[in-house]
Amino acid sequence: MARIHSLAYLSSHRCTPAQAVRVAAQTGFEQVGLRLWPNASGAPHQHLIGQPQAMREMLAALADTGIGVLDLEIIRIGTAFDPHQWDALYDIGAQLQARAILVAGDDPNETRLTESYARLCEVMQPYGMSADLEFMPWTAVKNAQSALRIVQGAGMPANAGILVDALHFGRSHTTLEDIRAIPRQLLHYAQICDALAGTHFSDEQMLHTARCERLLPGQGSIDLCGLFATLPDDLPVSVEVVNLVHEAHHSPADWAGRCLNASLTYTT
Repeated sequence: MARIHSLAYLSSHRCTPAQAVRVAAQTGFEQVGLRLWPNASGAPHQHLIGQPQAMREMLAALADTGIGVLDLEIIRIGTAFDPHQWDALYDIGAQLQARAILVAGDDPNETRLTESYARLCEVMQPYGMSADLEFMPWTAVKNAQSALRIVQGAGMPANAGILVDALHFGRSHTTLEDIRAIPRQLLHYAQICDALAGTHFSDEQMLHTARCERLLPGQGSIDLCGLFATLPDDLPVSVEVVNLVHEAHHSPADWAGRCLNASLTYTT
C-alpha cells in the first residue's frame, strides 16, 4: 500500500488553511496539516477557530479537491494543564475530520505529565482524533523511549499515539531499535525532513533548526533510509520542511513540490 503524504504546516506556513489545501492538491499531496493553535503565546499560526468565513473557505477547498486533514497543532502539556483549554481545537478538528492532534510534553515531572496525557486522551476520545505525543530533545519528552514510557504509564489509551519526527530522531538519543520498539497501534504518522544529525546541539540551535532551517530530505545526514525502512511501510508521512532562507525564493506551491519530490526518495 502506497504511503499517504501530507503537506505539514511548516512546509506551507505562508498559506491560509484553504490555500494550503489547494497547494497540496496542486503538488501531489493527499492530506494537509494545520497549526490552528500557536506553539507559544503570540507565535504564528493559521486562523480558523472563531473565523466562520475562513471555515467556509476551508470546507469548500476540501470538497473541491478531495484533500483530507491529517493533523492539527498544537497542544502543550505544561505544569498547570487543563485539557479543556483546547476544546475549540477539538471541535474544529471533528468538523474537519482530522485524524490527529500533535502533543508536546513540557512538564518536567514525568508522573504528572503522564497523568495529564492520560486525561487529555480521555477528553479527546469523543472527537475521533488521536493524541500523538512528539518527542523533542529540548522538551520533557526527549526521545522515543521517554515517549513510550509516558504512553504506557498512561495505560495505553485507545487514542494514544507517538509521533516520530525525523529531525528529532536524528538529534536525540533515539536508535532504530527504539523506533522498532514502538507498538504499531501507537504509530499514526511520521514527519520527514533532514538536517545535520547529532546530539551535540544546544537547545537554542535545535529550536532554530526546527522552526527556521530544516533541510530537504537528502541534504543532511539523518539516516532517513534506515528510519523509513524501520517505520511501517503504510504509515502516512507529513512532509515538514521549513527553511526561511531557501523558501523565500519559491512560491508556496513550488516549495511544497520540492519538499514532496525530495521526500519520495525515502518514502516510496
